Amino acid sequence: MWVFLLAPFILFWRYYFISANDLQINSEIKDKEVRLIGSDGYQYGVVSIVEAFKKAEEANLDLVKISAKAVPPVCRIIDYSKYKFEKTKKEKEARKNRNRKSTDVKEIRLSVNIDIGDFNTKVNHARKFMLSGSKVKVTLRFKGREFGHTELGRKVFSNFSKACEDFATTEKLPKLEGKSLVMFLAPKPNISKHN
Repeated sequence: MWVFLLAPFILFWRYYFISANDLQINSEIKDKEVRLIGSDGYQYGVVSIVEAFKKAEEANLDLVKISAKAVPPVCRIIDYSKYKFEKTKKEKEARKNRNRKSTDVKEIRLSVNIDIGDFNTKVNHARKFMLSGSKVKVTLRFKGREFGHTELGRKVFSNFSKACEDFATTEKLPKLEGKSLVMFLAPKPNISKHN
């Protein structure tokens, strides 16, 4: 008996609070008239739901309610599984791009006894990362007795930040974390690909 009491509430909730991801398709559409758009974008105008189902069946596609709040509701004839696949693909790509822009940090590792050729190569890598919009985490790990001479590591970091000063700013100064010295560089806002 309590099911009959809840039925109007469920129908009300289903009608007014339907989410954008939960579109009504085919037999879920209970409206008498709809504004119909064909699979090729042709607008049929306001038609009865029976005629809309018939046109969707002729095209061998699904009838999907894309705008429930319009009067009359707007339905479109599309391949629903393809539509869902493309929508999730776009959302995934947007999420991927959003995360990449906000958390893209590349790492460059230096050593206390780095040679000038390797040093210049690391500077060029940092330039390439900065031009792509990434931040750079520069680490230098002390091995063995090198840990007693952390000033040598700080000198390497000083030279590295001077070599990168035309396209990068020091976001976090060198800090000793365990047996590693860590520094963060961020791209300058006005750097161009021609630097």
